[in-house]
Amino acid sequence: MTDVGIVAAGQTRFTMDVRSIQQILFDAASTILSSVDNTIIDGILVSTNDTNRYLGAVLSDMCGIQPRISHAVESMCGSGGSAVMAAYSYIKAGLARSMLVVGAELPNSPGNLLDWDVSRGQFQSPIYWGSILTKSYKRRHDVPAESISAVAAKNHSLAADNPDALYGYTCTPADVMQSKEVTADLRLWDCSRACAGGAAILIADEQTCQAITDDIVWIRGMSQCVLSAAFGRYSRYDRIDSARRAATDAYRTADITPAMIDVVEVHDAFSVCEIMATEALQIAEYGQGASYAHDLYSTGSRRVNPRGGILGSGHPLGATGISQTVEIFRQLRGEAKDRQVSDACTGVTHGMSAAGTSSMVAVMQR
Repeated sequence: MTDVGIVAAGQTRFTMDVRSIQQILFDAASTILSSVDNTIIDGILVSTNDTNRYLGAVLSDMCGIQPRISHAVESMCGSGGSAVMAAYSYIKAGLARSMLVVGAELPNSPGNLLDWDVSRGQFQSPIYWGSILTKSYKRRHDVPAESISAVAAKNHSLAADNPDALYGYTCTPADVMQSKEVTADLRLWDCSRACAGGAAILIADEQTCQAITDDIVWIRGMSQCVLSAAFGRYSRYDRIDSARRAATDAYRTADITPAMIDVVEVHDAFSVCEIMATEALQIAEYGQGASYAHDLYSTGSRRVNPRGGILGSGHPLGATGISQTVEIFRQLRGEAKDRQVSDACTGVTHGMSAAGTSSMVAVMQR
């Protein structure tokens, strides 16, 4: 089977400005098509939770491309990661030489809520499952809220160096603790915010990659794990079992260990999610994720969520997983400017949906 790599990546600024979903998709795609010959593109995948129909074909038409494959992918917050995995699979299977993957969302997307999951009852908003996860983690590991707030302080501060971020301001854990109380266990700055934005990557087989550039970021391993659609049915509230399973498989395929990871983008919809994700990815020991996050904050490390994560960058659901991939692509190519991690050779993305009921993990290398 051919190796699969990423040869181009770009994104729009994440904002609260409301435009059409079609325009955001086109703007994101244009960040790549302005420098790449579109005749090499065999497929276009759209990642979004927007309810507009036929968006794959609409975007193809707007871009002046007649692809062999084109459709949309929806998987709530994990839509972008699922679209990347689908494109990777098409190329591995020999059904396409290259795939343009474009994600976009609006702040009022219906994908913010999962109507089917009646197990959440009246607590359909992500704020409530974020609060449950936070409370459960604090109780299980006897962790004070002040320790968890280091994640938000770190990520909001890191986002200050990201010109595409929704937010971006230097703050401290004390500042996070003084922000508005949303629930008994969540402060406002512990919570990500839905917004408008788009991101795009161009994935291709080995031969096509080499025809485009010498600076290729290779996808060495990918895996997804879906436990259920119902919150808490097959997992505990103090850890992300789907992420650990997906990471174990992806590491095995890529032949790496967690110690080899130089930079990682994890799904931090709420502060506690980064803590649980670093533990699931075996970057931090189980129960030590809060201490690890505090060390990252104290030392100014950019190893985890260098673009500011979802907390700092914003959360346009369909674009998030692709934006994470864009960041790792830039980091591994040494193009991340003020937020660059030195000598980054191995990078990982982690995305999840519906309180971690499913996760996707990808390993990339120069």
